[in-house]
Amino acid sequence: MSYSFDAAAARDRLVEAVRELAAREGFSRVVIGISGGKDSSVAAALCARALGAENVFGIMLPDGVQKDIADSRRICEALGIRHRVLNIGAMHRALLGEVEPERDAAAGEFTIPFSRESDINVGPRLRMTALRYAAQALGARLVGTGNLSEATVGYCTKDGDTSCDFALLGSLTSIEVVEVGLTMPELPPELVRKTPSDGISGMSDEEKLGLSYRSIHDYLRLGTSGDAETDARIRQKEAANAHKRRMPPIL
Repeated sequence: MSYSFDAAAARDRLVEAVRELAAREGFSRVVIGISGGKDSSVAAALCARALGAENVFGIMLPDGVQKDIADSRRICEALGIRHRVLNIGAMHRALLGEVEPERDAAAGEFTIPFSRESDINVGPRLRMTALRYAAQALGARLVGTGNLSEATVGYCTKDGDTSCDFALLGSLTSIEVVEVGLTMPELPPELVRKTPSDGISGMSDEEKLGLSYRSIHDYLRLGTSGDAETDARIRQKEAANAHKRRMPPIL
């Protein structure tokens, strides 16, 4: 199977798609969470080209302390977009205080055990709540920054980063997002190439997934990663996480 990708053409099509959507649905402003990674950086740059930097509101959402928040600020300043910080740390701590297993429960109440995976997913869900608040208050639409590679294997949080008004990068693989970003001189190339991580587990995305983004890209674009065992693992993740890619069933 042959495959070719024109990053500059894809960039221009996405810019035009944002303009068309804005005209069709009657909005001129967007809100976007800025993590300092490639996806939010490229999405913000595309929106700035489409709508004007003055109509893009970048929000940084640390959970207490974010070690690389300087990268987020650098992206906002490089693009000339308006930006601010909303720290979700206090909200996260408040929730954990309510579900603390050692907390005295009223008669008849059940205990909610601590779950590391549940806790990891709190951050994306609180961030989306904060972004939704800001978007509605500003009369703006919320930009989704997830890519096709993440959606395929379920590396996303239901009701968290999957919640948006439009998924700007949803048709691009992780590899393609980087390629598009590198066509945009307004973006620092080292941040476009920055190793993706969740900023929580201490691992890179690829380490946590146990898969490389190149393998997922090849599986999606060429039909195989080149390794039957890897293909099987991707298929298993794709099937197991299908519920994240569709609306809830109506019974």
